[in-house]
Amino acid sequence: MATKVPDDVFFATIGELNKRLKAREFSALELANAYLDRLERFGPGYNALALSLRDQARRAARDADDDIKRQRFRGPLQGIPFGAKDLLSYANQPTTWGAKPYAGQVFDYSATVLNKLAKTGAILVGKLAMVELAGGPSYRYASASMTGPGRNPWDRERWSGGSSSGSGIAVSAGLVTFALGSETSGSIVTPSSFCGVTGLRPTYGLVSRHGAMALSWTLDKIGPMCRSAEDCGLVLQAIAGADADDPGSAGKSFYYSPNYVRDLKTLKVGFAPVDFDEAVDPAARADYAKAMELLRSLGVQMVETKLPDFPYGAMINTIIAAEAGSIFEPLVQSGKVDELADQKQIAGLKASLEIPAKDYLRAMRIRGLVQKAFRELFASVDVLLAPSRMTPAIPITQPLDRPLTDRPAPSSPGFSALIPAGNLAGLPALSLPCAFSNGLPMAMQLVGPPFSENLLLMLGKAFQDRTDWHKRHPQVG
Repeated sequence: MATKVPDDVFFATIGELNKRLKAREFSALELANAYLDRLERFGPGYNALALSLRDQARRAARDADDDIKRQRFRGPLQGIPFGAKDLLSYANQPTTWGAKPYAGQVFDYSATVLNKLAKTGAILVGKLAMVELAGGPSYRYASASMTGPGRNPWDRERWSGGSSSGSGIAVSAGLVTFALGSETSGSIVTPSSFCGVTGLRPTYGLVSRHGAMALSWTLDKIGPMCRSAEDCGLVLQAIAGADADDPGSAGKSFYYSPNYVRDLKTLKVGFAPVDFDEAVDPAARADYAKAMELLRSLGVQMVETKLPDFPYGAMINTIIAAEAGSIFEPLVQSGKVDELADQKQIAGLKASLEIPAKDYLRAMRIRGLVQKAFRELFASVDVLLAPSRMTPAIPITQPLDRPLTDRPAPSSPGFSALIPAGNLAGLPALSLPCAFSNGLPMAMQLVGPPFSENLLLMLGKAFQDRTDWHKRHPQVG
């Protein structure tokens, strides 16, 4: 039976849908049915859907309707359909980690973040596709997934980005209102940038990873991918908090209160001009210049800054490989590692078992120096600004270990290593759509000191209040 839900709901924000549910324009069940129909219809074509949860979602939606009818309002996420990356366990349903060796894997418990969202009345409509084993320790092709390459809704022959491929696609194409992704080194920022959605990588330890596949114990983070910075704040408030079941938990909670952070005019934003003048895709430079000008018009002080000089790429690769080797040692020794889709990933996991302890310990020791250097850097600036990625989405057939562009290297590296640097230091990042290159979205990232999420969200919301990049969406069909 067709629902009475208008098409404009599929790109509405959490706040907009919350108001309409409270006004009884449509029921939570009607909304869930509409999203389920859309997710099941379009998700497979983009290789975004791992598992539809129709029956469970409909039951949860009926419960939400019962509460709303009795005016038991649980908050802004009540009745809101969302999706979760398939590395998060959901009790008694398959959790495949995007990988063939784990296709039949079922847990008898749900991830902490999914339990937290269930308590808010949010409706989980599906598990979303991902790069196998979250991409660790490395992979060569976008097709490194049991569901196939993530197809970008803006151009199906372009990649969605990984490893939270399905999460980026589903939000961009209006298949869910928001999604949970995870990041070890770029897996929220990259698909958010390529798919034109707003993504938040939280501070390491702010969100529990209990029930999530581990790739790197000291780097993994779970965060929201949404329509807006404000939506990211609302979701983060629901999923953050201490958890004794996660040894890496920071023991902190989060309350979304951007209006009480500080005056924009007191903010110092550090950036490297070379990123915007030379490094970023030429077709998008005019848009980036306008975004920079808008930030200046908000009153923030733009300060030329340099990234501390460390071998970020080598360090993070060593740490991820060493920790992934320990985690997936049973997979390698069983021989089932050969069932993975990507040959480079198979070889990388096998090689990771041979990493000397001294190399891992050296990387971790230098990592302490990185964290110290960022503490010193944030004594002079409040936020760092850079393009989220220097190029738009690449073709799905392009090898990921070749340069993303044939353009000459910039005169200096600028903030090109901000993704591995920020992850090594455990810093939060907010990716905001701000540009287009030949019809493909691009974004900028704001990075702050640990637990500065409200500051980043305040600046992101101020930017989005004055622009419409985050409101643009692809034609789905």
